Amino acid sequence: MLHTKEEKLQAFSRLLDVMDALREKCPWNAAQTMESIRPMTEEEVYELSDAIIKENKDEICKEIGDLLYHMVFYARIAQERGEFDIADSINKECDKMEFRHPHVFGDMKDESLTAEQIADTWELVKAKEKDGNKRVMSGIPDAMPALLKALSMQEKARGCGFDWEKREDVWDKVEEELGEARQACEEKDPAHMEEEFGDLMFAVINAARLYGVDPEKALGGTCSKFRRRFTYLEENTIRKGLKLTDMTLAEMDRIWDEAKSKGL
Repeated sequence: MLHTKEEKLQAFSRLLDVMDALREKCPWNAAQTMESIRPMTEEEVYELSDAIIKENKDEICKEIGDLLYHMVFYARIAQERGEFDIADSINKECDKMEFRHPHVFGDMKDESLTAEQIADTWELVKAKEKDGNKRVMSGIPDAMPALLKALSMQEKARGCGFDWEKREDVWDKVEEELGEARQACEEKDPAHMEEEFGDLMFAVINAARLYGVDPEKALGGTCSKFRRRFTYLEENTIRKGLKLTDMTLAEMDRIWDEAKSKGL
């Protein structure tokens, strides 16, 4: 069901009223701090991401609401501290989006720009914020999962023109990093091995990005596939009255191949 702008505003106003009531009358909600709800917010982000991957529209709708509730929760806590409220957060976001989209809101409106052209100059526009003192990588959280952090860094670098001229050239880098990882393993230096495996994974993520593959989704799909096949292996072992530790690697490989042949 689609709603009018007035109905959307009414729904948001209702959310603010619900937050006020819970914060004032519910002991659990009243006891929460930004620090205590942060882990729950991270969980909600992953739940929304999972719903999007699964293309579950009902779950996407619900999870957007859950995440929005958390945003209002943080703003309410800040309001109680006398720091800011949700209106400040919203207005700051609107100001930022208007500044970063001069082709829409600026004096030099340009409807001919393509999405790719806008993306290519995105980081340069952002760098003009705060009198040009904003650093390109400064907005990437340290707590972000490493795979997503690597992809974000690469996208930000691309937005400044620091990228491969031809995507095919990235394979030389992948092969170079693979060789260096092998060499580090032969040297048996733990610190060097860790460094080179990091470089190798960074290069592979770069290759996926250049070929339009979402590395997080790709790896997630492989994890799901591994889970299905390993579960098949485990269940077939149990049916024989055995444990996995009772099986030889060759016996496990045979059942694993059977799972592959079934399309698992």
